[in-house]
Amino acid sequence: MKTILKWLGIVLGVLLGLVLIVLAVNYFKGNTALSTSYSIAPENLAIPTDAASLAHGKHIVQAICGECHTDNLSGKLLLDASFAKIYSANLTPGKGGAGTEFADADWVRALRHGVDNKGRALVVMPAEQFWNLNDQDLGDIVAYLKTLPAVDNEQPDPQINAVGRIMIGAGIFGPAMVPAAVIAHNKRPAVVPVRVTADYGNYLISFTGCRSCHGAQLAGGKSGKPGALAAPNLTPGGELSGWTTADFIQTIRTGVTPGGHHLNPEEMPWNYVRNYSDDELTAIFMYLQSLPQLATVKP
Repeated sequence: MKTILKWLGIVLGVLLGLVLIVLAVNYFKGNTALSTSYSIAPENLAIPTDAASLAHGKHIVQAICGECHTDNLSGKLLLDASFAKIYSANLTPGKGGAGTEFADADWVRALRHGVDNKGRALVVMPAEQFWNLNDQDLGDIVAYLKTLPAVDNEQPDPQINAVGRIMIGAGIFGPAMVPAAVIAHNKRPAVVPVRVTADYGNYLISFTGCRSCHGAQLAGGKSGKPGALAAPNLTPGGELSGWTTADFIQTIRTGVTPGGHHLNPEEMPWNYVRNYSDDELTAIFMYLQSLPQLATVKP
């Protein structure tokens, strides 16, 4: 009996040691991802000042930024969990806002590379999606952000404890927590012509954030976002297979599906995506309908 207990103790000790090693490795990886400093050279990106460009920049911002940064873009509490407390940034030139200190190149670094004006990786900032923005759209966005009215709202830096750092290191959240660590900073995607086509719909989806919830193949499932519910299948293998273009546009405009289901804006930000034009929403639906018929991914 003593021999059995002795070997049992040894086995348990080894297992505990392995667990501690795994935790230590993941803590180190998570800490490294959060503390790495990035040197991103300024990009030669033209920032327009004409009214049409500013209006277009506002149009895009209203569709993709308000969910996290609020309607007036002054930021809010995004995540309040046992492992982290994270606020979205105030983008205005008010007290505590990025607009008080960001130059044009800083806006581009933040949006395209997920890095702030001090070279630090931004947390829970979907730059891996905004990386897909072409130069004209990105320039229009920056131009509009520079015109925002000041709103005073000082937000504290992200507070991520050891458990949160271990979770980041283990890849539990995918690229969602520290996008700068996975972005191809020296590459750019191909430019897609602005037309009512499936290709342009894919372009719009690429920076709107659809894949962050609905999966890389848009077949649904559960995203890496903390507390997120299972997202529906957007391919022809899901509910949208029986929808028309008009059904899709009406759903995004009203938040109510053809079957009478009310979309929860906390899970599906239709109240922001609805700012896209009919042509843009048509292009998005064309792309969704062009996808292979995939079975819904189980949570």
